[in-house]
Amino acid sequence: MRTSLLLVLLVGISCKKEPAAAPAPPAEKPMVAAAAVPSLEKQADGTDARVISMKVTEDGFVPGRIAVKQGELLKMKITRVTDSTCATEILIDGTDIKTELPLNKEVEVAYRPAKAGTIKYGCAMDKMVSGVLLVE
Repeated sequence: MRTSLLLVLLVGISCKKEPAAAPAPPAEKPMVAAAAVPSLEKQADGTDARVISMKVTEDGFVPGRIAVKQGELLKMKITRVTDSTCATEILIDGTDIKTELPLNKEVEVAYRPAKAGTIKYGCAMDKMVSGVLLVE
């Protein structure tokens, strides 16, 4: 009888349902750097300029890719927030634009691309820290 009782208890214990595990928390979405939101700014002559706010961070120029239309005036409002890169100025390929980027001060750089294609911009050290303008 004791053996039967012991067997019943063991079977009862092994058949016991384990408490349900707490549901796993929802997977976190990977952090995505906020893209620059272009805005339009009316110029004195009545035309619009595409305005992009940019930063120079330890990761370089952010955003690093900017879409713009051929012939459209682009105003890049750039703030350098780090001293950890060589990007203390900005140069744009095929232009004579060379603008100093003082630390923690917004600087506006205006540019109107004349032809479609990819135009590189970046630091004076052969654009080692750089980005591209994608001109349609």
